[in-house]
Amino acid sequence: MIETTSEMHVEAARIQEEIKSHLGLRPADLVFEYSSLDGKVKLDLITINPRHNQSFLFHSETGVDKLDALRKMLIYVQNYKEKENSYTIQWVAKGDKELHTSYFRAANVMDALQKLYYGRDMNTLTVFSVVLNPVS
Repeated sequence: MIETTSEMHVEAARIQEEIKSHLGLRPADLVFEYSSLDGKVKLDLITINPRHNQSFLFHSETGVDKLDALRKMLIYVQNYKEKENSYTIQWVAKGDKELHTSYFRAANVMDALQKLYYGRDMNTLTVFSVVLNPVS
C-alpha cells in the first residue's frame, strides 16, 4: 500500500517508465498530460513525432487518482495491439506541401481521426486518406 506522497511519485515515475519502455519511444516523444474530469483524473498519453514535430493522442484513461489512471494506461499499452484496429492516415498541415503518413490504433475510423486532430483546430490539417490496415 502506497502511503506517502514520495512513494506515490516514485510509483508514478516507475509506471511512466514502464509505459515508455513498452512503447519503445524516447522520453521526449511521449507526454503524460493530466486533467480533472468530473472529480476524477484524466490522463492523455500524447506522442510526438520527431520527424514532423506534430503531436497526436495515443490514448486516454480516467481513474480515481493519478496512479489509478497510470495503471489503467499501462494495462492498455500492454494489450492495445490485440484489441484495436490499425489505421494509416495520410495528411498535410496547412501551409505545408509535404504529405505525411501517420499510424493509429483505434476502435474505429472516427476514433483514429480524433487522435489525429487531438488538441488542434480541424482546419489546420487536410486528410487525404484513412485506411484500415489488414490484420497480420
